[in-house]
Amino acid sequence: MKITQNTAVTLRMKVTDSQGLVYDDGKNPVSYLHGDYDNLFPKLEAALEGQESGFQTTLELATEDTFGERDEALVTTMPKAEFPPGIKVGGQIQRPGPDGTPRYYFVTKIKGPTVLLDGNHPLCGKTLRFALKVVDVREATAEEIAHQHVHGEHGHQH
Repeated sequence: MKITQNTAVTLRMKVTDSQGLVYDDGKNPVSYLHGDYDNLFPKLEAALEGQESGFQTTLELATEDTFGERDEALVTTMPKAEFPPGIKVGGQIQRPGPDGTPRYYFVTKIKGPTVLLDGNHPLCGKTLRFALKVVDVREATAEEIAHQHVHGEHGHQH
């Protein structure tokens, strides 16, 4: 079966940066619903369109095609006294962003009475290389299409 609109695609995806640092070794398969559902970067989805199980490719995507450039306006602090208990460095909290809309911030450092937060994705500003291998392609179920994501073993669990 070919990868087309509303197919459920399972792939192995190794992700590295331009220096070869591995962010995902690709050992655990991931599944996504193909067809502009924002489940995969558009350039990756375009490269997979029309392909079948067993297809392999490597693509390098520029910053603007992945997580974008870093935005220093998303680096902020908060008093440790207001910080929720149980969250540690590397964790996330939700707070209003610079425009007032809620967004997630990564806790990057806890220093004395101050907690440093970063609303940028950790891979912002990086050129990323994706080594892709299509493991399986199947028709998506009506429920998956309605929910706009794949369910099951390598997809979303409800």
